[in-house]
Amino acid sequence: MRRRKFIALMGAGVAWPLAAMAQQAGRTYRLGFLALAPRDAPLNVHFFDELRRFGFVEDQNLTVEYRAYGNPDLTSQYAAELVNARVDVITAAGEEAVRALQQATKTIPIVAIGSDLLGSGFVKSLSRPDGNTTGVSILAGGGGGIEADGKRQDILIEAVPGLRLMAVLADVNFTSAAKLDALQKAARAHNIEFSIHRVAKGEEIAAAIDSAQASGATALNILASPLFFAHRHLIIDRAAAAHLPTIYEWAETVEEGGFAAYGPRLSQIYSEIMPQQIVKLFRGAKVADIPVEQATKFELVINLKTAKAMGVTVPEALLARADKVIE
Repeated sequence: MRRRKFIALMGAGVAWPLAAMAQQAGRTYRLGFLALAPRDAPLNVHFFDELRRFGFVEDQNLTVEYRAYGNPDLTSQYAAELVNARVDVITAAGEEAVRALQQATKTIPIVAIGSDLLGSGFVKSLSRPDGNTTGVSILAGGGGGIEADGKRQDILIEAVPGLRLMAVLADVNFTSAAKLDALQKAARAHNIEFSIHRVAKGEEIAAAIDSAQASGATALNILASPLFFAHRHLIIDRAAAAHLPTIYEWAETVEEGGFAAYGPRLSQIYSEIMPQQIVKLFRGAKVADIPVEQATKFELVINLKTAKAMGVTVPEALLARADKVIE
């Protein structure tokens, strides 16, 4: 599998060295943060380390208003709180957070990470975002197309020889019926049946995985969703207990014990791309001059230790294509 890199869709004349634009002496910058992960999550550590590298240091010249919306019902409330806090920039993870923020403000710049910022209608242009939103599209595909979720399904089918019934965990707030139909048709083309298990909140995940096991499924596809990433440790543990080989969206999840993953590295987005976009906004850039970046490096990661514990023998041909194999 050929490795690819993140590329910015930079229009002519809009790129400039960050060093050429300095923050104002004596000013305190205010950053709003609307995310699913807790404040002390490792991804956030890397994120704030990168801001510090550019001279924005919390409790010195940077104040952070952080809201973790583990309960989807609180998303709109937290978005309003961040707007009322008069922050300079807001960073948001997931479509639900971006939508709530766009409803709450038309002026405060939003740096978002979402499956498809253009396809979801959050921006109308990648090269020159309109309105107050830019960020990173990870191309996970929350709409009707198969996209990365379909690729992960194909990998899971190959990874589990003899698979006949696949369970799918779907976030009803994120995954469309059209996408589920497309995935089901693709699976049936391989003579594999579907067992769909829908959840709306984190508290429903454990029961859904138990139901997947009870259905007789012998593999589990975790469809892309910020909710599932936030509860990934629960999913890893429950899938292991059920002996269900499971494929995930993020490479980091496999390094934490998951079976397999295909997708970009979230750590790269949080430690490099988004902080630099925020720094540009702090230093006076306009949203329209900060293109939406797209994930173009996808990694296939397989955890053989987890596979062996589940009694799964991963085909050598798939292991040979993997970017990383954990033994």
